[in-house]
Amino acid sequence: MNYEVIIGLEIHAQLATKTKAWCSCEISTKAFENTKVCPVCSAQPGALPVLNEKAVEYAISSALALNCKINPHSSFDRKNYFYPDLPKGFQITQFPSPIGTDGYISIKDSNGNEKKVGIERVQMEEDTGKSTHMAGASLINLNRCGTPLIEIVGKPDIRDAKEASEYYKKIQSILVYLGVSHGNMQEGNLRCDVNLSLRKKGDTKFGTRTEVKNLNSFKSVEKAIEHEIQRQAALLDSGKKVEQQTLLFNIDTGTTKVMRTKSNADDYRYFPEPDLLPLIVSEAQIKKLKENLPELPDAKIKRFMQQYSIPYYDADVLTSSKELAQYFETAAGAYKGEAKKASNWIMVELLKLINESGSDIAKSPVPALELANLLNFVLDDTISGKIAKDVMQKMYDERISAAKAIEKMGVKQISDTSALEEMIKKTLTEHAAEVDRYRKGEVKLYGFLVGQTMKNTKGQGNPKLINDILKKLLDG
Repeated sequence: MNYEVIIGLEIHAQLATKTKAWCSCEISTKAFENTKVCPVCSAQPGALPVLNEKAVEYAISSALALNCKINPHSSFDRKNYFYPDLPKGFQITQFPSPIGTDGYISIKDSNGNEKKVGIERVQMEEDTGKSTHMAGASLINLNRCGTPLIEIVGKPDIRDAKEASEYYKKIQSILVYLGVSHGNMQEGNLRCDVNLSLRKKGDTKFGTRTEVKNLNSFKSVEKAIEHEIQRQAALLDSGKKVEQQTLLFNIDTGTTKVMRTKSNADDYRYFPEPDLLPLIVSEAQIKKLKENLPELPDAKIKRFMQQYSIPYYDADVLTSSKELAQYFETAAGAYKGEAKKASNWIMVELLKLINESGSDIAKSPVPALELANLLNFVLDDTISGKIAKDVMQKMYDERISAAKAIEKMGVKQISDTSALEEMIKKTLTEHAAEVDRYRKGEVKLYGFLVGQTMKNTKGQGNPKLINDILKKLLDG
């Protein structure tokens, strides 16, 4: 392609407070429509907002985790626009003076190299209500109106769809690790806008950008970017101009449609919010919140690699969610062998079952301690590694312990040398001709005799002991 792709993401994250940003209404996604509202969030005349202190703490913690500078003196503004689910006719947000600025996170680029993506600002604001369009009408639910948000405005440092998806995933992971947001995109806890433009390779000036709004999955972010790159490139190649527009993406058709001609900051008529005092945060408060930050994904990756001697790939996968990281640590701590074995079983066998069932690690029918028990049974030769996969399936399907699954399946490994020797002698007697040919030099028949012995033991013979005893009897 003749163009360089310039991408910046704006991520909106609902904060996991119990009450709304400016009032004491409970935040609930399951409540009946328009029951979690009051004069403040429904914009009744004379109602005044009061700032939620917990929302401020969550916003500062998020900004710190994103390596931002915290502004000790920030303020709120009114962003004026009309929409039916915004009863005030403006959104309370932060414009010239946000809570955090000039941060970054590290991701892996498309070539697997570490890359820093800048974060321009982290600002506090409020969510709107929810519109449902049906039967030629629009229904408005104000339960969500006034829910505290942070908007994370990324710098235009991203160059392709894969990087954008990695950046989005990393932001989600950090917020969930912090406990400041549920990060559930299906429920609208986390939403993303993609700003994208193209410029001729070698140019330094940005092209005209478009904004694709309200993308709520990693897949939709990637698909929307891929489509928009092709659309803009086709326009430029044909000598046409890209218009500055706000777009909606339909993941089913893989296409965008125009929502409105893009507005600039001046169009929103920002002005200071007169009903909220400036937000002043002391250095002591910032220091305390910084000290209370939990171990974040990047730090956990490094620790996993050092403490458990696993490669970067494993550590990256296992820290992709807080629950998965905890599962691994519990399993690795209870397993008596090398942690790499636990890592392999979690990433390959367990996650395969979870993905096939459409579940997640938090709801795994196989608890971490039971996975460790299963691996310990392999380690002490109670069962073979091959049979352990079948045992795992039964544990998952029937939600039973490793010991119970082994008992029900009757697959306990035979490690009694006397019993195995009798079974092997039976195999040699049944296949005397093959034994004679082996002893005359057809050594490839050894594998056949091992297989027949395993068949006689119904797959339960200890492979190492079978090999030792068979070789001794054949050579003898």
